[in-house]
Formats: sequence, structure tokens, C-alpha cells
Amino acid sequence: MTLFLARAVYAFNWYNVGAVLPLIGAGLHVTTVELGLVLGAFLVGAAIFQLPAGLAAVRWGSRTVCLLALVVMGTFSLASAFSPDWYVLAAFRFGAGAGAALFFAPALGLVTTYYPVGTRGPIIGLYNAGFSFGAAIGIIGGAVIGVTFGWPAALAVGGIGLLLGAAAASWILPPAPSPIVRDSVGDRWSAAKRVLRSRSIWALALALTGAWAAYYIVAQFFVEFASDVHPGWSLALAATLPTVMIVVEIVGGPVGGLFSERRRDMRYALVLFGVPSTLALLLVPFLPITELLAVFVFLGFAAGVVYADLYLIPTYYPETAGEGLSLALALINCVQIFAGSALAIAFGVVAVDWGWTAAWIFAGLLGAATFPLLVWVRGTSGAGALPPPGESG
Repeated sequence: MTLFLARAVYAFNWYNVGAVLPLIGAGLHVTTVELGLVLGAFLVGAAIFQLPAGLAAVRWGSRTVCLLALVVMGTFSLASAFSPDWYVLAAFRFGAGAGAALFFAPALGLVTTYYPVGTRGPIIGLYNAGFSFGAAIGIIGGAVIGVTFGWPAALAVGGIGLLLGAAAASWILPPAPSPIVRDSVGDRWSAAKRVLRSRSIWALALALTGAWAAYYIVAQFFVEFASDVHPGWSLALAATLPTVMIVVEIVGGPVGGLFSERRRDMRYALVLFGVPSTLALLLVPFLPITELLAVFVFLGFAAGVVYADLYLIPTYYPETAGEGLSLALALINCVQIFAGSALAIAFGVVAVDWGWTAAWIFAGLLGAATFPLLVWVRGTSGAGALPPPGESG
């Protein structure tokens, strides 16, 4: 429960910025492209520090790195509230992204140490539901706080929450069962290279890059899109749709984890739910709000399934034993977030140069384009693994 709550506050600080983008734009006098750079700066920080986070977990253990991460992310998130211009805001968001990187993979690695194979799917889905819960509050709560007290207050609340969460977690969070801490460089490299050389982990990261970017874009940019294209909608109404999407992820995560873990080939769920959900972004500029609501419900459920499956599959690979799982998840996030930061910026550029319709079509097609790379992923379950071409199980 402690990690669930920490994950929720962590997620709040991902999405509260997107909820007040129009207010930041007006307050700091910046364009949509510059707002995209602010969003991208957070993702760049989160991407750069993913692998160091995984290596740190191998060296010092996941619990220690998790606690440090909450302090780092909380400090920079709080500082973001005092940004005098968008350059400083982007720099602080980069620092918050670094803290986010330090938290994610070690925290999920710590969660999986408490549960044996065959029972992890629903737990990972529930852990991801903590992110969805916090993200939903970040969008709708961030919008309400921003409208009522100003955008700096929406950012400050998130930072304070993380610092309080770090204090609570240091007191409550127990150590992992039989933690593996490697002191020598040789031991750390031996554990790391098995992960870094895994074709399946690299292929899984690349195959889901388009979907990761698509889900991030729709959650972060929809409020800005609605504010521009549908000026009659209030900020709270515009924030409602991505909030609905993220709330439904809370259901999709545990259901997806349970569904996937019962399949011999867990790639099945990624294709079944991932491809249609990313292509659904093509509909965003063409539908009225009532029909968009149905699209966002489907997007949320599918995203919950996809993320649960994405983080569940590596837990069954022999190369991720022990703290190696934190490094594997860090590698996956590193690849996806680097691409996601570039695509978030590209989406903003397309929206400015060619319009919102072209931008949503760009996001939807790109989201589906990377799924064929799943052919190189070992589709595994408790029953064994299915090797991809050229790689044995």
C-alpha cells in the first residue's frame, strides 16, 4: 500500500503540468511548441536517468534508490512552482524527470520481490493502477487547483506530496526479502550485461515505443487541443476526458495482468489491445464530446492492459533474476521515454505547422507502427517461453 500511494503521488507530478498547460502558456507567455519543450524536458530527464537508476538498484538495492528518488522528484517539482519563465520551468521539470527515473524501475522491482511467479500479473496491474489513480487526480485536480489558485499552486502541491511520501516511506517500507546488493564492479557488470544483451528486452522496448508515446500525448496534450479547438469547453470539462481514460486504466491494469499471465504467449494481449487503441487516436479531431468519451474509455482500458503486460513479461526472463529486473525495466523505460520526449515535441510542431488534425493522425499512425517488432520478443508465461527468430529461450 505504501508503494501504491507513492506511485500515485509520483503520477500526480507527471500529469498536473498537462492539466494547466493553457494557464502556464498564458502566465509565462509561451507558445504550444515551447510548452511541448517543457513536457519533453521532463521526459528527457526521465529517460537519461533510467539506466543509472537500474544500475544503482543493482549496487545499493531498490529500497534505497526509491527513497532517494522521491526526495529528488519532490524537490524539483516544488521548485517548478517558482519558475519565472519557461526556460527555468523546463530545467526544473528535467530534474523532476530524473527523480521519476530513479523511482520507477526500482519500485516495481521491489514490488515483484514479494510475489512468486504465477501471481505477479494482478499485482503489477494493481501497482500500475496506482499510477492511473494519481494521474487522474493530477489532471482533474491540477486543473481545479490551477483555475482556483493559479498554476504554481498545482505544481507545488505535487512536490510537497512527494516529500511527505518520502518521509512516510522511509519509516513504513520494509526491506526486500533477501536483497541482492553487489559491491564489486565485476559483480555489478556481470548482473547488468545479461540484461543489456537481451534481444527480447530491447525488442519489447522498441515495439511499445509508439504506444507509449501515443498514450502520453493524448493525456498531456488533449486539454491544450480542446482549449484551442473547442473554446466553449471549460478547462475542467476538457480535463475530464483524459481523466476518464486514466481512471479506466485502474481497471484495465489488474484485468490485463491476470489475462496475460494465463496466456502461453503474453504478446497476444499487446497486439489485441495495443494496436486498436493507438489507431483510435485518429478519431480524436473528428468526434463530438459524447462519442469521444467512449473512445477515451477504450483507450484507458487498453492502456492498462498494455502497461501491465509490458512490465509483466520481463519478470519471467532468466536474465532479470534478482535486482536485474530493475535494470531491465529501466532499459525499457529509457528507450520509450527518449522516443516519447522527441515525439511529444514533434506532436507540438505538427500541431502548429499543419494543425491539430494532422497532429492526431501523426500520433495514431506512429503509435501502431512499432508493434511488428514484437516478433523479436520472447512471448513467455509460467509455462515457458516462445523464442523469437534467431534467439533460443
